[in-house]
Amino acid sequence: MTPRTPLRVALVGYGLAGSVFHAPLIAATDGLVLDTVTTGNPERAAQARAEFPGVRVAASPDELWDRADELDLVVVASPNKTHVPLAGAALRAGLPVVVDKPVAGTAAEARGLAALAEEQGLLLSVFQNRRWDNDFLTLRALVADGTLGTVQRFESRFERWRPRLKGGWRESGAPEEIGGLLYDLGSHVVDQALVLFGPAVQVYAESDVRRPGAEADDDTFLAVTHANGVRSHLYVSATTAQLGPRFRVLGERAGYVKYGLDPQEAALREGRRPGSTEPWGVEPEQLWGRLGAGESPLTGGGDPVESLPGDYPAYYAAIASALRGESPNPVTALEAAATLDVLEAARRSAREGVTVRLG
Repeated sequence: MTPRTPLRVALVGYGLAGSVFHAPLIAATDGLVLDTVTTGNPERAAQARAEFPGVRVAASPDELWDRADELDLVVVASPNKTHVPLAGAALRAGLPVVVDKPVAGTAAEARGLAALAEEQGLLLSVFQNRRWDNDFLTLRALVADGTLGTVQRFESRFERWRPRLKGGWRESGAPEEIGGLLYDLGSHVVDQALVLFGPAVQVYAESDVRRPGAEADDDTFLAVTHANGVRSHLYVSATTAQLGPRFRVLGERAGYVKYGLDPQEAALREGRRPGSTEPWGVEPEQLWGRLGAGESPLTGGGDPVESLPGDYPAYYAAIASALRGESPNPVTALEAAATLDVLEAARRSAREGVTVRLG
């Protein structure tokens, strides 16, 4: 395969994840082409054809395995309970795979998929897109260059105000659905904490089902102790009437506080696409975080820190490069398994009222 040959991508699932995140990012990536969308929903099939003229539509993933030699990558963006069986089937068909988070319901399943991919000699990557959020990229740079000094406490919130249920498998309490916020938004905040501060050694969690009629956790807190001594306090909630800061990071020299969410998801939902003439992932100055010591950022304390542009397109650019053997896998299944270790420990902690040691 020459570097100029487009890599042909099949996308399994065209719901929120497939249509809003994966398809636009794949289509915007140089060297990738969205070849096939798999959905059994006629309306979603029509939507895919309208948004990506020329794309093929398959009613079942089995159609992909039958023409595996015509494809270079399968992206699994279907409901959580299907991630392991579909990723396994794709790998056994000889196809590299990207799986939306969470890659599996358990760390053991994630490590099993990683072993299968290694045995097959194929790429298996997990779509942890929020490693490329503008605020996380900015914070990662501040941590790396020592601006904060030794970090002592990391607070991360992914909070929403959704007092009414939306319905669907994400809110299901059935264990096989892998629903609830712990595994949904928790996959993001835990992954970010591990990327910043390394392995976890201890987990404590409080998890509640607060909304009338809800079945799955919709308000969860995790306290994670890292091997290097940093303590991460992580919040995921759909019941937060007043939203807290996205990040509050306290170091021995200074602290960094950032409000608001990365703008890329909102842009994608509105139909905007990377690669257009307008800047991508850039937020206005009034939303920049503040860096300082001894004062609250809400009363003018600290100095504004320009947010680096968010860069979701970088994930699929890295995938294309990894498939050509030019760079490493941007997010490995073993990294995702480490996140699942924490999520499983959090579920046990909340259920039993105990602190769980890892390792």
